[in-house]
Amino acid sequence: MTLLLKQLFNFLKLLNSDTGTNQLAAGLSLGLILGFAPFLSIQTLLVLAIIFVFRVQIGAAFLSAFFFKFTAYFFDQPAHLLGKAVLESESLRPLFVTMYNMPLVPMTRFNNSIVMGSMIVSILLLPFAYAGFKIAILKYRATVVARFKGTKAWKAFAATKLYNWYTTYDKLYG
Repeated sequence: MTLLLKQLFNFLKLLNSDTGTNQLAAGLSLGLILGFAPFLSIQTLLVLAIIFVFRVQIGAAFLSAFFFKFTAYFFDQPAHLLGKAVLESESLRPLFVTMYNMPLVPMTRFNNSIVMGSMIVSILLLPFAYAGFKIAILKYRATVVARFKGTKAWKAFAATKLYNWYTTYDKLYG
């Protein structure tokens, strides 16, 4: 539980910092794919590779993956129906037979209707999630953070030695 709270506080710290909105939005939206994908699969490893190679906020990705892992449960029935329709399509049957006979592709579990439907849903939602998270982060920084920093309580706290010590410590040790 403390690990989750630590991640949540670190995420709030990132939201309030000058970290780029693209990295945060990309991390949150890639967490969507992590949340909808099976835990140990090639899809998960591919998304983790993308997270580690590109400049994406890892904490934001893991936090949103935790959230979307629970919400993916509610999408199981529509994902099953979508995946079943795709897997039973006669025009795609030769493609799926070829994919099943490849060395690593069956480890993606693409032949499971829920996995297929969840991957289709998560890939379709990815650009919308990215745009939505980016807009939400920008609006949060423009309204909530600006309003909070304008309060008398924040100004009084920012004038204390404790706050100065914390900012110095944060600059030195991150």
